[in-house]
Amino acid sequence: MAFDGITISCLKEELKSVLMNGRIYKIAQPETDELLLTLKTNQGQYRLVLSASASLPLVYLTTKNKPSPMTAPNFCMLLRKHIQNGRIVDISQPSLERILEFTIEHLDEMGDLCQKKLIVELMGKHSNIIFVNQEGKIIDSIKHISSAVSSLREVLPGREYFIPETTHKLNPLTTTKEEFFIHVYGQNTECFKALYTTYVGLSPFISNEICFRAGGNCDLSIAALSDDDKDNLYQSFDGMMNDIKTANFAPRILYENGIPKEYAVFSIGSYPINDTKEISSISALLEQYYEEKNVVTRIRQKSVDLRKIVQTALERNIKKYDLQLRQMQDTEKREKYKIYGELLTAFGYGVEPGSKSVTVNNYYTSEDVTIPLDPQLSAIENAKKYYDKYNKLKRTYEALSSLTVQVKEEIDHLESVSNALDIALREEDLVQIKEELIETGYIKRKGSSKKQRFTSKPFHYISSDGYHIYVGKNNLQNEELTFKFATGNDWWFHAKGVPGSHVIVKSEGGEMPDRTFEEAGKLAAHFSKLRGQEKVEIDYIQKKHIKKPSGGKPGFVVYYTNYSLIIDSDIRDLQEIEE
Repeated sequence: MAFDGITISCLKEELKSVLMNGRIYKIAQPETDELLLTLKTNQGQYRLVLSASASLPLVYLTTKNKPSPMTAPNFCMLLRKHIQNGRIVDISQPSLERILEFTIEHLDEMGDLCQKKLIVELMGKHSNIIFVNQEGKIIDSIKHISSAVSSLREVLPGREYFIPETTHKLNPLTTTKEEFFIHVYGQNTECFKALYTTYVGLSPFISNEICFRAGGNCDLSIAALSDDDKDNLYQSFDGMMNDIKTANFAPRILYENGIPKEYAVFSIGSYPINDTKEISSISALLEQYYEEKNVVTRIRQKSVDLRKIVQTALERNIKKYDLQLRQMQDTEKREKYKIYGELLTAFGYGVEPGSKSVTVNNYYTSEDVTIPLDPQLSAIENAKKYYDKYNKLKRTYEALSSLTVQVKEEIDHLESVSNALDIALREEDLVQIKEELIETGYIKRKGSSKKQRFTSKPFHYISSDGYHIYVGKNNLQNEELTFKFATGNDWWFHAKGVPGSHVIVKSEGGEMPDRTFEEAGKLAAHFSKLRGQEKVEIDYIQKKHIKKPSGGKPGFVVYYTNYSLIIDSDIRDLQEIEE
């Protein structure tokens, strides 16, 4: 969900419930476009982040402090002069604009009580923090915008503050049914687009949800709506506006394969993800969402080189494997050539010189077969030619039989490394994957550099019945877990036929309940290439029946008698232990 007007409305309600009548104790400017206010209220002390970053403008409460520069910037010093020790008497949002206005009451130089506003505009690259006096004149701003930069509005000391009318959108909180019908249904476009182009504060994401709740197709054009459809769409829109007016919010993060994909302040039915986590407040949601998002983004960036190496090798091996399979298909003719040679040797005495073919009885099938001949060769010479073809294809088949197995093992290994990169969460996880690629020859060890010390550890979970479950993050950890950590009666789980993690359940020598088997199966499904699917087949077996193939790649095993279960990959209810 975009940081739209509805998200800001939810944030406004939270800030009003926490910060009203709070005193501004400290003002810091840790970044050129960010303020950190420390406020004291009857409930305690709070920190408020106000960021006008062009790439990620945000406002949220936090418990974390940030280091500030030794010399405070001019804007920070100005705020300290005017509003430090001031009291927040109102927090408002004009319409559903992406704007928060903090009205602050303080004493001026003469000791008289007066009010000023700190206005935070959260509008992407146009974001700003503007300090305004009681008459609506700009005192200063964290970003100065001159007429050379914007023809719509100057943001400079002494100028009058106003919100520029650029889109002429309507206020959705005050619209009537008649206005809705006129402005929305008067357009010739898709339903969801008509909503966010008509009303301020609605993003495409939330417009899509309104259409979904109305039971309609979001991509359906306005012209295709029936009267009932139009009424349903308005009722859905009006219901959401009532939720905003009554502050009926329920912040949540939407995950896909354990990665945060979206967030919302309402229950969302239109998004194809059922893995959601409700968060206690919008501030906690924003902080957690972007922190988790940044972790994933940072690891993705740091793993780019490794992914490129793996992907290049994988594509090369897949092409090689496809070519070998086509060559294997060609060798299927070898037995036919062998039979042609035998039949010509047995019946060649009856072949007329210069014949282009001969029909003889195949004594293997008791059916007649026509054999093509080279008219310039005798029957025996044609037989020798077929024997030569047979022997050549036989040698090719025998060579390819071994090569295809090796290349397929290489593909499986590279896909398992790719899966390990997908589930890596920290830099130390990447170190272990890189070492595996060095050991298997895909990366050359630089100079005299030694093997690095590993600090990455397997995932550790506790089942609902108290059993310890361990999940390997990569092939080296899988090898360690299965053949060094697990004992004979511990249980081993793995997604059937696809790259994935080894999952070990410490049985403690006893009989495990069915629920623990199911939870271990879910972990094996989640940490495999099939994560996100509702039905994944899992093989499980006691560790004592697992063998390491001679010369096999790290983490590769063989087993012959196993149990199977079908399970989903949802691990939301499982408890992970941080180590």
